[in-house]
Amino acid sequence: MTAISEDTSIAGSAETVGLDLPQVGGHRIVIVGGGFGGLACASKLGGAPVDVSLIDKRNHNLFQPLLYQIATAILSPADISEPLRRTLGKKRNIDVVMAEVVGIDAQRKAVLTRDGAPVEYDTLVIATGSVDNYLGHDEWKQHAPGLKTNRDARQVRETLLLAFERAELTLDPEERRKLLTFVIVGGGPTGVELAGAIAELGVFLLQRDFRNIAPKELNIILLEAGPGILSGFDEKLAQYALRRLEARGVDVRVNTPVEAIAAEEVTAGGEKIPTACVIWGAGVRATPVAEWLGVEPQRGGRVAVAPDLGAIGFEDIYVLGDAASVQGEGGPFPALAQVAKQQGQYLGRKLRLSAEGRHDDAPFRFRNRGITAVIGRNAAVFQSGRFKLTGRLAWWLWAIVHVYLLVNFEKRLLVSVQWIWTFLTGQRNARLIDDRS
Repeated sequence: MTAISEDTSIAGSAETVGLDLPQVGGHRIVIVGGGFGGLACASKLGGAPVDVSLIDKRNHNLFQPLLYQIATAILSPADISEPLRRTLGKKRNIDVVMAEVVGIDAQRKAVLTRDGAPVEYDTLVIATGSVDNYLGHDEWKQHAPGLKTNRDARQVRETLLLAFERAELTLDPEERRKLLTFVIVGGGPTGVELAGAIAELGVFLLQRDFRNIAPKELNIILLEAGPGILSGFDEKLAQYALRRLEARGVDVRVNTPVEAIAAEEVTAGGEKIPTACVIWGAGVRATPVAEWLGVEPQRGGRVAVAPDLGAIGFEDIYVLGDAASVQGEGGPFPALAQVAKQQGQYLGRKLRLSAEGRHDDAPFRFRNRGITAVIGRNAAVFQSGRFKLTGRLAWWLWAIVHVYLLVNFEKRLLVSVQWIWTFLTGQRNARLIDDRS
């Protein structure tokens, strides 16, 4: 989302009449963001004696942990997305507003939107998530997209597939080498999963569907500025992931920070790497919620919140998910889907009880369900406390967890069928390239 504008037409729009939204119970709760946290909160408020408006600039929720599978042609966007109106349609006290939020007028208790129509609230929940963090080099984004939206994933997929098509046709060995070099920035779960999936995609395509290029020509480079990949995992799990990636032909380079990204070239560790495809996976930062509220941002651009997720210094404003800095036993909770979802469920229940005249002052407590990353078929790592798992069992556990977390039975069935088909045949059916004329 875009930072709040200084344009007086937007700033003054809070004085105009707000959107004419249906009234049910009188007290209006506005939720900004239809991701894991916002949707979980809204679902808990379904049927409560309050009016709920959920605002999002997109009309759908999105299961972001599987975006890399859109990018590598395993799944289609519709497999991991669902219109918000369909998800919440049966909850008659909830209204969905498709609008881009550009600011918060806390004094007048109104959410400011780009089209100038404010949405007034009695209680505000901000769950806008995060955006890619280009470490002060936002100009890199045009050459190195991240994976935050369906559009990002489709862009990456098209770039990958076009690189194969062009490599098949070129007679220039240097051009072919560049076209078959794929650079992934960031050795966290996103980068590791992308590297493994691209390696499998490339080998499958080059062995079966292309005639002039061979799998040995594929060059996948994973760049990590730190001393190792998967820094949040146990060292033994990280080493296992490293070995599996290298066995798949991935060139993993640690202690290699990116210095520059330009069109068809990355500079890292003093070396210029010609490439047709760069993908960013080196971290995220919160959406500009701190700027909207006029407070000093915490690390990663987050907003400091109390144990009950209330924004410190504000009444009736709550922040959750990637935008919130909530102190746990070991510091702020990580930017994970499970954190956002649990916070949304906690806050939705708390607000529902309050609307019903009951109160629960218990602080939010995070129950860690474990962290996982998949390296490719039959290879994954899973960690929950002292319990650690690698290999095929971890891969099956990863699949079960991700299917379970999908929004409904239909999506679970679709994704399961696609995965079974891909596992048995190796086929990637979502390999369409849009008409570029």
